[in-house]
Amino acid sequence: MIGIGRERVPEMEATEDLTQQALDKLAIMELPARYMRGLDRLDRDLLRAQFWDDAWMDYGIYTGGADGFADFCMEALSSHVRNHHIIGQNLVEIDGDQAYGEVYFQAYHRIVGEEGEERDVVIAGRYVDRYQKRAGIWKFAYRSEVVDWARDDPAADAFLAGSGNIWGERKPDDSLYQRDAMKRPAS
Repeated sequence: MIGIGRERVPEMEATEDLTQQALDKLAIMELPARYMRGLDRLDRDLLRAQFWDDAWMDYGIYTGGADGFADFCMEALSSHVRNHHIIGQNLVEIDGDQAYGEVYFQAYHRIVGEEGEERDVVIAGRYVDRYQKRAGIWKFAYRSEVVDWARDDPAADAFLAGSGNIWGERKPDDSLYQRDAMKRPAS
């Protein structure tokens, strides 16, 4: 810590406090991003790693601990053709080694309907979270999902068939995991 002699400069303390708060908020705001990647790529280990072992979830359709939640999500999403979760506003209030947050989301699910037709289901809402910092690491201690609206429509992207677009896949087939392909080809 920078100070003059043995005394600290108050402005330096305030700057260090603000810097630590910004670093804490950044670490907390990465949790939902990794959570969403875990869902979209069906990466159970990544999803599960965002929660403390004693974390508690209440989604209405699932209430319980972190291991059961990760299993529930993988089972629920495994029959989907694809998923795409988007994070919106992410507000965090830090109170020492505990923090509270509200994260807006939209969750897109390509599913196969009862008659074999592809459907687009979109669920939008907010996550209401409590985070804890233990040994310098932030993770979810509590997470709930509040649904604000939802849609279920016939799939509407047939016009892209044969377009050559690169489609999102599950781990390990998604482009995200193909690091060697992220280089310019040799000429």
